[in-house]
Amino acid sequence: MDAIERHLRDKREEHLAQLKSLLSIQSISALSEHKQDIRRAAQFLKEALTDAGFQNAQLMETAGHPVVYGEWLGKPGKPTVLVYGHYDVQPVDPLHLWQTPPFEPDIRDNQIYARGASDDKGPTFLHIKALEAILQEHGELPVNVKFCIEGEEEVGSAHLEAFLNEHQAQFQADLVLISDTTMLAPDQPSICYGLRGLAACQIDLKTANSDLHSGLYGGAVPNAVHALVELLDTLHAPDGTVTVEGFYDDVIELSPEERAEYAKLPHDDESYRKSLGLSALHGEPGYTTLERLWARPTLELNGIYGGFQGEGTKTVIPNEAHAKVTCRLVPGQDPNKILDLIEAHIQKHTPVGATVTFIRQDGGHPYLAPYDHPAIQLAADAYTHAYGVKAVFTRMGGSIPVVETFSQLFHKPVVLMGFSLGDENFHAPNEHFSLTNFDKGLRTLCYYYLNLPTALNA
Repeated sequence: MDAIERHLRDKREEHLAQLKSLLSIQSISALSEHKQDIRRAAQFLKEALTDAGFQNAQLMETAGHPVVYGEWLGKPGKPTVLVYGHYDVQPVDPLHLWQTPPFEPDIRDNQIYARGASDDKGPTFLHIKALEAILQEHGELPVNVKFCIEGEEEVGSAHLEAFLNEHQAQFQADLVLISDTTMLAPDQPSICYGLRGLAACQIDLKTANSDLHSGLYGGAVPNAVHALVELLDTLHAPDGTVTVEGFYDDVIELSPEERAEYAKLPHDDESYRKSLGLSALHGEPGYTTLERLWARPTLELNGIYGGFQGEGTKTVIPNEAHAKVTCRLVPGQDPNKILDLIEAHIQKHTPVGATVTFIRQDGGHPYLAPYDHPAIQLAADAYTHAYGVKAVFTRMGGSIPVVETFSQLFHKPVVLMGFSLGDENFHAPNEHFSLTNFDKGLRTLCYYYLNLPTALNA
């Protein structure tokens, strides 16, 4: 490792300059006007892979934005690692809240500020530079490596599953390595072994055939907004428990060992509450905050709209109202079944005088890794090498649908080695990435790749 670490130190400014170039590309996948920027970012990564020493680097077309592929297959008989990342980013609104322009990367206070710095251009870039360092210092890699860097993660990876199924042989690997999760704290590396899934829907409720005058009709006809609020109130008990029949039936409960380990983690409810500006925390009884965040399912109202929204008063009885709903799901739960249960609940509890249309939207399965797998245990050793503290094992409340896609497609472990922090404002103004984690992340990944054959007895 000594030669590699010297290499990383010597090349640090060059690497940061390259990262700044990548971060300056406005690869916003949600906005069609940035379609050419998406291709520019993909082309940048293709060239970065070629320069790093990877063969067959190319843009592979999908029904949406291209996937960047590259490979180094110089170790026949050794394991093959598939590295996944994404080069697309979220929109930057509200722009006025950015301290510096989102696509003009700025380094201050040992952080690099730009859209995509933490999610996920920065962490993905680490893999390319770590492997480049090994290739330049050793002349070869200890394992075979393939890259799959997509451009649609921020819009749901709508085309990736079909693309991977079509090219399954090309992307076949012994394990998948992803750095799109967060560390527990700046000095506490963590390995995520579980992700919640997702089920989304929209509820459209109608009453009369038009809005009505509240003086002429008030008291004699149903109000769509009233009806929707009444309906949505049936989804939860006052203590936060979801009241949809069967919602919890398939949940795989935390083991006593997991609950004991979570209890040891550095989390303080009072600090957490104050940091969010809350008067109190709220959630399903019988579980700690971390358990609720990582291992319990939720049903959230993401938006409600209907009736007059403008300035002043309009004496109207709305004839329609709408709600957007998402559920975070845990191992054992199936998004399609959960949507079936919610739809049945909605139909059963529709208020008198109202009709409801239930629209199914995005879904993704939860994921739970075998955290005793040698490839995952090696990740803990790699973090310890670079950070000097023992890594902990956690789950994550968010969803990365592609993780379950890889798991089902290859039936191999997915190793989640994140270097971002939860407060780095991804999806928000002033997104940033710690340069401490940039440096230590490179050391972590080099150690991981170099020791992977031994860990897998290959």
